[in-house]
Amino acid sequence: MAKEEKKKRKLFKSKEKGKRPLSQDPWSIIIAPHLSEKNIGLVESENKLVFIVNGKSNKKQIKWAVEKLFEVKVEKVNIINDTKNRKKAFVKLSPEYVALDIATKLGML
Repeated sequence: MAKEEKKKRKLFKSKEKGKRPLSQDPWSIIIAPHLSEKNIGLVESENKLVFIVNGKSNKKQIKWAVEKLFEVKVEKVNIINDTKNRKKAFVKLSPEYVALDIATKLGML
């Protein structure tokens, strides 16, 4: 088995018995970009993107999905659950990629 395929299987393996893992489609993990003045400021100043993500996804899955969808390298992922019962992911891109370019592709700016 190829190293890449083993890594993919491990990424989507369910820890709890009886629970189904998320599908291997990146759009099932990332629901939508989150638009607010604060988040657009993060795009410009800190090279971060903010997404609303699936409630069952974890940091590794979010990192994989962003790297797969936008062909960038992710440096760090932070997750919060907001008061509206949504899971937000703050994704910091590595310095060689510009978050502003991806934000314009998504129609955020």
